[in-house]
Amino acid sequence: MPRIVSLEAGHYRVPLEVTLSDSMHGDMPAFELNTVRLRDADGAEGVGYTYTCGRNGAAIDAILTRDIPDQLVGQEADRIAHIWHRIWWGQHYGGRGGAAVLAQSAIDMALWDLKAKRLGQPLWTLLGGNDPRVPAYAGGIDLQLPLDALLRQTDDNLAKGFRAIKMKVGRPRLAEDVERVRAMREHLGDGFPLMVDANMRWSADEAIRAARAFQPFDLTWLEEPVIPDDVAGQARVVREGGLPIAAGENLRSLWDFKQLIAAGGVTYPEPDVTNCGGVTPFMKIAHLAEAFNLPVTSHGAHDVTVHLLAACPNRSYLEAHGFGLDRFIAEPLVIEDGVAVAPDRPGHGVAFDWIGLAALRA
Repeated sequence: MPRIVSLEAGHYRVPLEVTLSDSMHGDMPAFELNTVRLRDADGAEGVGYTYTCGRNGAAIDAILTRDIPDQLVGQEADRIAHIWHRIWWGQHYGGRGGAAVLAQSAIDMALWDLKAKRLGQPLWTLLGGNDPRVPAYAGGIDLQLPLDALLRQTDDNLAKGFRAIKMKVGRPRLAEDVERVRAMREHLGDGFPLMVDANMRWSADEAIRAARAFQPFDLTWLEEPVIPDDVAGQARVVREGGLPIAAGENLRSLWDFKQLIAAGGVTYPEPDVTNCGGVTPFMKIAHLAEAFNLPVTSHGAHDVTVHLLAACPNRSYLEAHGFGLDRFIAEPLVIEDGVAVAPDRPGHGVAFDWIGLAALRA
């Protein structure tokens, strides 16, 4: 079995064509991309990545270049579970969660890419192979867009093939959110899948009030109504708000999801493969959700996550927004009439334009 012989990390600052905004992270004119290229003794390469909203990428890069190589180089490439625990416990004392787990997520993604390429399989079939066609929604980061611009963005997404839409809520006055959600529902029509995302804006009481105000608009879900640490509060929102709740993009481990799911605090568990520890824990989280008869959705990294959801019989929607990353990928995700199609290329199929990215090195 070939061993890992090198790790090459990259750190880039990618400007956005339009400044994005939500209720808690503020304006985002750029995001940071951290990449990993692993090579084994046979010369094969696996690629992984993670990202930030504009800060902390340097910390991730330092962990990848200084702290992880001695735990990884020389290890047998196919012993992914062994490597995962070796890195997790090697980083645990000073880095449980945060930048350390984002770095580990990129490593784990690269290892699975390497394994699938060596076997000549697309990642989704290696992970179980349920259905390559995954329902997808367009995830707008659009809290500060004027209403007419929000509706134009929606029409653009419909023209791209999306048949489900998510918008941001969490403006200073709940009445403003209600007005915007009402306008979106009228624009899209009855029965069209519409999600809203508060990005942790509210207390439990505020979230319950908001959820009840949104009830007439037939929402697919309300996402992240409270901070991820308030498990009991979010369970109250599920019980008392009257809407399905999606959450999990800010949880950093399988055990975090176990606490939230067991408490009844989520309807749609929502891991992000770039920050929950990678492909290995993402699939465990999806299976945990299945054991509780819950549908799993996703956050971020749609070009890789489409493979993971394609392997899950309990998959719901794939979130699709690439933060402008598509212009640095050879073959971006395909959307056909509301469905994302997992590619049949070996590995996860993401091939970066390394020359183009080099000009954006942080």
